[in-house]
Amino acid sequence: MEHGEKNITVVDEEGNEQLCEVLFTFDSEEFGKSYVLYYPIGAEEDEDGEIDIHASAFIPSDDNQDGELIPIEPDADEEWEMIEEMLNAFLAEEEE
Repeated sequence: MEHGEKNITVVDEEGNEQLCEVLFTFDSEEFGKSYVLYYPIGAEEDEDGEIDIHASAFIPSDDNQDGELIPIEPDADEEWEMIEEMLNAFLAEEEE
């Protein structure tokens, strides 16, 4: 992963690059990780006017110029609940 101020380039397992916009990042003392929530630039809204938001754990490089995204395990229910709570708080704050 490479990142700018609000954009990151996500590289998948096949080496395909996708430019994404970062919604926000946060740290969790409970899980001892940093997280980034993002969505692909140019993503189309679904019929409800929503877009898919992705979440990953994030390990920054020493120079903070790039880093590594780490997938969150699908069965990590407590971790996903915490991420969803953070997202809901962020979205509520944005609406105000």
